[in-house]
Amino acid sequence: MAAPHWAARPRRFWISCEGGKHPRAPAPEPGPPARPRGPGSGAGAWAYGMTLNSRLNRWIDAIIFDLARQVRWSFLPPLMIYFAFGFSGLTAIVGTFFVKDYLDLSAATLAGLAFWAGIPWALKMPLGHLVDIIWRWKWLLVWLGAAMVGLSMFIMYLLVMQRAMMEGIMSANSWYIASLLIAPSGLVIQDAVADAMSVEAVPKIDRSGAPLPEDTQKAMHTTMQTLGRIALISGSVMVALLNIYMFSGIESMGEADKAHIYARIYLLALGIPLLSVSGIVLAGVQKRKVLRDLRRRGLDIAISGQTDEKTVLNPWYFIGGAGFVALTLMIGLSDIRFGQEIIFTGSMAIVLLMMRQLIAALTPAQARSLVGTALIIFAFRATPLPGPGLTWFEIDVLGFDQQFLSVLSLIVAVLTLIGMVILRPMMARHSIIWIVVMLTLAAGILSLPNIGLYYGIQNWTAPLTGGIVDARFIAIIDTAVESPLGQVAMIPMLAWIARNAPTHLKATFFAVMASFTNLALSASALLTKYLNQIFEITREVRDVASGSINVAADYAHLGWLLLAVTAFTVGLPLIMVFMVQRSRLRSSD
Repeated sequence: MAAPHWAARPRRFWISCEGGKHPRAPAPEPGPPARPRGPGSGAGAWAYGMTLNSRLNRWIDAIIFDLARQVRWSFLPPLMIYFAFGFSGLTAIVGTFFVKDYLDLSAATLAGLAFWAGIPWALKMPLGHLVDIIWRWKWLLVWLGAAMVGLSMFIMYLLVMQRAMMEGIMSANSWYIASLLIAPSGLVIQDAVADAMSVEAVPKIDRSGAPLPEDTQKAMHTTMQTLGRIALISGSVMVALLNIYMFSGIESMGEADKAHIYARIYLLALGIPLLSVSGIVLAGVQKRKVLRDLRRRGLDIAISGQTDEKTVLNPWYFIGGAGFVALTLMIGLSDIRFGQEIIFTGSMAIVLLMMRQLIAALTPAQARSLVGTALIIFAFRATPLPGPGLTWFEIDVLGFDQQFLSVLSLIVAVLTLIGMVILRPMMARHSIIWIVVMLTLAAGILSLPNIGLYYGIQNWTAPLTGGIVDARFIAIIDTAVESPLGQVAMIPMLAWIARNAPTHLKATFFAVMASFTNLALSASALLTKYLNQIFEITREVRDVASGSINVAADYAHLGWLLLAVTAFTVGLPLIMVFMVQRSRLRSSD
């Protein structure tokens, strides 16, 4: 955005003062050379202060006011669905402690479950195409997704409060796994609709009916996707605040009281589906209002992008989806060795076939740039995580309780919101490649505090600082610095997809590209599982009835696990960037 007309005045005034001349002033009499006058003296100091003030004003304008100028009421419906998605994390901490205290699932098993929970997101391809085909009836899909999310939360509520009854039907582990898989299936349905709604939410014309300039639409698409991430993280902020309140004093409670708190949280989570349903209702009201205004002013509805343009059914998207489901069920139910790996490989082949169908509508240059960028984003998201063993170590050894973990979640959410707003101009100025490289290097540096905590750095820093820089202080500082980085890399990619998505294939375009990048999360889960199998971590598991120890805690290999994760986190994305940028897929977007 061009600087305001007043922004450059102080600098021009400063230069004229420093030079000692003015166009209308007479030439000065010859005299002794003037002493240098820098920013700290006389008129130069005043002008320098004005320059800093104007730069600050421009920075504030770019960060806050420019964002506010680009917001439209049409952005609100998809933002409500995204907010509901973020709010669905309300049960994350409860689930962590429920698994730790009541179930006997190993770290490797939980990492494997993360793989299965990520698989529904690869189904966004046929779902996205279905959204485009039945766009007028998209509200049905949102209601279906809301029902599935509600069912998942209700299962966990009953499992906490009526465990004996639930175990009379099937085991607690089976109920937990069912709930774990149902929730993401409902969320992915809603997300496919919200992605397409985020494209439609950006207007194509102004109030007079004139087409908006391309730069203006590009800026609004970036704003829309940034606000989508903000809405999602805002849901996480609400989650953290509620968890801090709900978990207050829980460390001194008995098991029965803790169970009642867990149950109340799952009951609150039943309100999540209402948020997404409200968003789709509001979208319908807004669309009718826009069409009514266009007709009143005698404008062509087609130029607004609000028409229900017919999407020609492409059977390949459904064939690919059906093949994916068949492959998943066949391998998953057969308990074949390396089943997850086979499913991942087959899913990747299907997604790549669908991508080929989609990019056929792009120019060769656009297609190459898109593929190169997608590969880099894939490598960035495919890096492994430590897994649940690190959280168990923090709980058992470092003494982090439910409330403190909620505080960390709040810090992550709030600073992610602030970071995305502040970094938005940077994302507009720099390429996706530059952003990924910087975030990769930052992630490597920010993995060091967790490694230090395992090796006892807090035992050295706490005595030197009078107990201030202890384990919790280090965890808070690390979380505060790291929090904004995870969401930043996706915003430029989402904005690119939104800008280039054909009007009649907006959901399909989003879904195929999202399926590819979300498969990276499945790759991340597989790498996490492999590392947890190599460096095995166990937490203490006691028999509920007798209190005897069934599995002893063993964190001896956690240090090597953290070092291996850091090596993958830094090496994998940088190697992919190097390979792509030296090939025909080189991207400058």
